[in-house]
Order: sequence, then structure tokens, then C-alpha cells
Amino acid sequence: MIEFILNNETIRTELSPGMTLLDFVRYEANLRGTKIGCREGDCGACTVLLGKLNDQRIEYSSATSCLTPLANVHGMHVVSIEGLNTEGLNVVQQAFVDSSGTQCGFCTPGFVTSLCAYALNCEKANVSEAVGSMDGNICRCTGYKSIERAAALVTEKLQGKDQNQSLNWLTNHNFIPSYFEDIPEKLSQLPASLVNKGHTAIGGGTDLFVHHQDELQESSLNFLFRKKELFGIEFSETECIVNASTTATEFFENSRLVSIFPGWHSVMKLVSSTPIRNIGTVAGNLANASPIGDLTIILLGLNAKVVLSVNDFPFRTVKLSDLYLGYKKLNKKESEIISQIKFDLPEKDALFHFEKVCKRKYLDIASVNTALQIRLKDENIIIEIHCSIGGVGPIPMYLKKTAEFMKGKKLSPALIKESVEILQAEISPISDARGSADYKRLLARQLYFSHFHTMFPDMIKLEDLL
Repeated sequence: MIEFILNNETIRTELSPGMTLLDFVRYEANLRGTKIGCREGDCGACTVLLGKLNDQRIEYSSATSCLTPLANVHGMHVVSIEGLNTEGLNVVQQAFVDSSGTQCGFCTPGFVTSLCAYALNCEKANVSEAVGSMDGNICRCTGYKSIERAAALVTEKLQGKDQNQSLNWLTNHNFIPSYFEDIPEKLSQLPASLVNKGHTAIGGGTDLFVHHQDELQESSLNFLFRKKELFGIEFSETECIVNASTTATEFFENSRLVSIFPGWHSVMKLVSSTPIRNIGTVAGNLANASPIGDLTIILLGLNAKVVLSVNDFPFRTVKLSDLYLGYKKLNKKESEIISQIKFDLPEKDALFHFEKVCKRKYLDIASVNTALQIRLKDENIIIEIHCSIGGVGPIPMYLKKTAEFMKGKKLSPALIKESVEILQAEISPISDARGSADYKRLLARQLYFSHFHTMFPDMIKLEDLL
């Protein structure tokens, strides 16, 4: 049985665990404010809040309910737009009224929910972050400027938020209804674990539910998202270990990784959108085997390995670059799941950079994406280099020949121009909806150049490469 709290009501249901949360909220709970839009996680009209109990404190995040299987919210607090209503309009709703932030109104519940998530989570509110919290919501009417003004009004109201008594402050200032303060106690009374006897492994579901939503509702699923042993990020002296159900948000917001990799947060904003990063898992992105999976390209650039397990026991470890055999074909048995991702922590003098080109800046699939990690020693000799690229072949690619050519040589514009010829021989792009083969080859070259210019601006000038 799946148990969770929906707004202020405890839900116990034996409906299919593969049913989407969106369908449960609208058709079983009859809460129609959460809208059906694209059913692909793009429009944000179905956005809800998910609250997870952590040491008697609830951590809330926005999520696309159209891509969330019911089993994944077991033991959580689910908040639809109706669950954010106060006696009058709450602060966020009033801000949309005052700024004329809604026209047809279809998208408005999703925007309000995302901005309420920001109010719950922010420490020092600022307009840029408030607007960014709605990066998974699309509006076809307003042109967004009125919505940005609503975010500015909310930011102003959030000044002085008491971080020590966050829920109490937010209820007293009419951001959320008062019942939120009772939820930690209610959640603590729900069973933490879910009996899970399925066969087909599924994590966050953000890819599988786009393509196979109907059949997943009737499938026997193994919900990895609910397994505690697959949560979290661990560190040894030399290695980072990312457990399979770690979300993209947790990966990008980890304080140690943020301190190790300059610009780590800017990388995060290029990957999907906030509500999808909040539920999409790192291992799921790798198992998806997309030739342009952003997390896959990033981890290939970090020369990562994956641990494959059978029946919860580690079975073997393979390099991520050896996991992909062909388009959507993995070097793993059906009984194996990715349980961990490991990569060596970079030396202090190592540099890492990620680049991505797509048709719009956020919430889009890459035409070409690429990552590079490099380390130099005296006289600028390359002692370590790893480079990956996506969108230029049937699999996400680790550029082995290019890296081997570069290693041990002195970094210079001439070497980079010479190595890009090897890169072009390694890739095999095709023309598709995201660009012609020639365009992708051009992007591969330019983004490769950009890595070196960005990391070594005093040594590598663009005019020397182009």
C-alpha cells in the first residue's frame, strides 16, 4: 500500500504504483487546479510540491507530477495548488494579481507552485533566483515580464525571513497555510519504506514516463527511488561516490562538489529544469543511454566508473566509457542495475569545463554537449586529460584517441588545432531535428576550442584558434 499526505489529507491507496501523480491528483482526488499540459515535463502546468522528512524537518521541492510515479511519493507530503490556499490569496497568488501575471490562467498554478517552493527554500531571497525557480514553467500569453514583476514582489516580501523558524514565519506572513506546521508529525507516523517486488527498474521516471506512460501503469516495477541505500553522495580521501537515486539537484548542490568545481552551479542551470532536476536521478540519466544526456557527458568528462549490482549486491565495476555498446545498448545484463557512480576527486591544479548548445538556453535537449577535464604540470605539459562529447554519434562519447594524442604534450594553440582533427575523425554526427551533420561538426570544434579558451584565457586566444 502507498501512503502519503496530499495537502492536509493522509492518503492510503492500493492503486497501481505506476500511475502518475498527476492522474491521481486530478482524477482520484478531484483536484483540478493541477493541469494536464504536455505530459512530457516541459510546460510545468502540472507542477506540485514534494516534501521529504529529514530529521524532523521537511525539505520541499517542485516536481513535474506528470512524470512522477505514485510509488515515488510514498512517505512524502504532496502539495497541489489547492493545498497552498490560505484564507484569502497567499502572498505569491496576490503578487500575480498585483502584477497582472496571468492571462488565460492555464499555466498559473504551476508558476505559483514553483514560486512557493522558492519561498520555502530560499535563504537570502533575490529576484534572479526567484525568477530562476520558475525555469520549468512555460507561459504562452504574458511575455513573462509581468511574471518577473510578480517574482520581484515576492522577493521583497521574503526579506527578513527567519531561517530558524522558517515554516512558522511563512505561515505568519501568509505564504503558506498553517497546516504545514503539523505535517512533520503526520509524516513521521507513516511507514518509511515501501514493499517493492517489481522487476523492471525505474528511478525518477523522468525519461521513461515520457515514452512509456501507459504501459508503465500496468508493469511490474522496481522503484529504486524509494530505496534508502541508494540515496546520497559519499566521499573518501580520493573518490566521490554518487549513489544511484541521488537526484540531479542533489548532485549539483553538493557543497563539497561546489567547492571543488568552479562554476558548478552554472553547469546545473544548463541541465533540464528545476522540477525535473528535483526528481531525475543520476543513474537514470546514465541508464537512459541518450547520446546527448547532459549528466552522462559530465561524468564521462570526469572519467567516471559505474558499479553494477544484482539483488542489491555489487557485482562488477565498469568504466562509464565502456558502458555504451551502441544506440540505447548497454554493457549490462537485464538483472543488473547501476547502484553507484564513482569518479576520482580532481587534484587541486586540475580544471573542468562543460559546454552545451541547444535551441533555447534552458529546459532543452542539446544539439551538442561536451566536457573536458585537464591537468598541467611545469611548462604546461598535459599530464591528465579527459574529454567527452554528445550529439555526434549513436552513443555518448569519451574521446579516447583525442585524449591520448594530447597527453604528455605541451599545451598550445597549435596542439589544440592539431588535436581537433583527431576529434573530427572520432565522431560521426548525422543530420536530424537538432541540426545538420556539418553543423554538429562545427559545434564540436567550436565547443572544444571554448574549453581551452575558457580555462586558459591568458594562454589560449580565440584568434589563434580560428
